[in-house]
Amino acid sequence: MARRDYTVTYREQIEIFRTDWSKSWLAVLLFLMAVFPFIADSYILYLANLTGIFGIGALGLNLLTGNGGLISLGQGGFVAVGAYACGILVTKLDLPFVLALPLSGLIAALCGFVIGLPALRLKGLYLAMITMGFVFVIDYIINQFSSLTGGGEGLKVPAVKIGQYALNTDLKFYSVIMPILILLCYFTKNLLRTPFGRALIAIRDRDIAAEVSGVHLAKCKVQAFMLSAFYAGVAGAIYGPYVKLISPDYFGIRLSIDYIAIIIIGGLGTVVGTLFGSLFVTIVPEVLRMFSDLTRTSYPVFAERFGDLREGVFGSLIIAFILFEPTGLAGIWRRVKIYFKSWPFRY
Repeated sequence: MARRDYTVTYREQIEIFRTDWSKSWLAVLLFLMAVFPFIADSYILYLANLTGIFGIGALGLNLLTGNGGLISLGQGGFVAVGAYACGILVTKLDLPFVLALPLSGLIAALCGFVIGLPALRLKGLYLAMITMGFVFVIDYIINQFSSLTGGGEGLKVPAVKIGQYALNTDLKFYSVIMPILILLCYFTKNLLRTPFGRALIAIRDRDIAAEVSGVHLAKCKVQAFMLSAFYAGVAGAIYGPYVKLISPDYFGIRLSIDYIAIIIIGGLGTVVGTLFGSLFVTIVPEVLRMFSDLTRTSYPVFAERFGDLREGVFGSLIIAFILFEPTGLAGIWRRVKIYFKSWPFRY
């Protein structure tokens, strides 16, 4: 029997893939992701891996900020915790990467528990300042405990293995990053359908009303911070072995701004928006860099100011999306789907 275009039960309404059309597109997407590494060159594969790492960390931030309404500027700090935790566990304690990866996420989640405690009484700008301060605290710890972290010189992470499978190429890292990203996307999408996910959205919309309705604000907020930090820790744990050298310069406030840009440009509170935003934030700097290289001979002053241009472009994009496209790229994608779904009867 053909599937209905409407739902008659709540269970049908909350299904992730309600139509055969969406399931078919998912199958096509998974097929393209499986074929992609064999037709792409090493540079494109490198960008795809960075996009996947960004996406893992941004999923957690979007869950916290987009769905929970808790503003955080400390995601870069949690990524740093995961990266250095994995590096220390692998290099100092000789733990296998399979164990170091989840443990790094758990260590970051523990830091999220500590940082989430102020969220019980603070929100808005004050909470954002607390989380931003966490980034500077992590930077201070990294530089002070140089015997463990390598300080300003960075921490070298050797090539890691999953059993006998050595992760020493972009293709092999792709085969690990993308399954983790897909699983976390599926987990996040399902999580939003649970009582905890609905409680987060209720807190975002009106925390007082949520508390009156029976939502345990303190428990949900702390759990949201821990879960977001866990995602970031996993992203950092993958990033360290991928780049082979972890430097504190990478995990500054700029990284946290990049994550904020991802969820705003991609679309707050949406999984697909997180993926769009991660791809956008990865590609835009590369496009600007290539444009800078092309104009280096004709306009050398422009090439020298490339760093300032990047920050200006990111800032302008965030402002533009907030003012003119608050639903982000996910909103544009949704309108495009609606347009073609109703074509040619749309006017």
